[in-house]
Amino acid sequence: MKIILTGSISNVGKPLTQGLVNSGHEVTVISSKAERREEIEALGASAAIGEMEDGAFLAEIFEGADVVYLMETLDAAGDMFDRNVDFIGTINRIGNSYKKAVERAGIRNIVHLSSIGAHMNRGNGILIFHHNVENILKELPADVIIKTVRPVGFYNNMLSFVRNIKSKGAIISNYGGDQKEPWASPKDIAVAIADAIGTPFENRTVTYVASDEFSPNEAAKALGEAIGKPDLQWSVISDDQLRNTWLGIGFNPQIADGFVEMQHSQGTGELYEDYYRNKPRLGKVKLEDFAKDFAAAYKQE
Repeated sequence: MKIILTGSISNVGKPLTQGLVNSGHEVTVISSKAERREEIEALGASAAIGEMEDGAFLAEIFEGADVVYLMETLDAAGDMFDRNVDFIGTINRIGNSYKKAVERAGIRNIVHLSSIGAHMNRGNGILIFHHNVENILKELPADVIIKTVRPVGFYNNMLSFVRNIKSKGAIISNYGGDQKEPWASPKDIAVAIADAIGTPFENRTVTYVASDEFSPNEAAKALGEAIGKPDLQWSVISDDQLRNTWLGIGFNPQIADGFVEMQHSQGTGELYEDYYRNKPRLGKVKLEDFAKDFAAAYKQE
């Protein structure tokens, strides 16, 4: 099949590209960064360099594709320390560019990487942009089949804990405790996307992806043991304290407010209500596997 991938070769995009190429598909990877061309081509894929907000460019690349894989990220919108960026507005424009390009190119099969929390129109914090793009794509004609893949939080997001562990000796967040929550490995997410691409497109579907379920305290124990700090604690501070901390280090206010609200929703469990109503089979990569990667990153920091 001829498959077009947006999202460049990120944590999910790289293993996804490798798997699809190894399966014999003709793969084109779209990236906004020209310096990624060589790395993309080294994987056996073609590189298309352009802007995600350029609908005409996207339509040209999408032309003749059997399947188009769409994703949107904060990185595509700008630097999280740039106080002037409107991340929500920018990603909405990317979603509309996707929609226009799909219509212009006559695409009928889409796999869309969305997120946990995309079912919510409020209370999901920064994840609201996934909700928005899902709704933009729903406006496509009914004969455009969309397989929506909603992963839970990426293991890699926990790498942000390294700084506080080293400077303050603890993981610090506005939620914690013993309530389990799901997490996902990019490798398991890539497998789920490849499976969605490789199975018949018959109806619009929504599928969640998770690798393991564990509590914040269990995460602290596993990560602490991996880095030689068996007494590592997951400490909880208030929403306002966390917001002020992030604003103090220069975060864009939309990002700071969005992450505080998202993590508050993690703590209440509201973010996961639809996930548990439609719980998937868990993937292969477990917390203890990620803990090894975390330890390696911790040593390099």
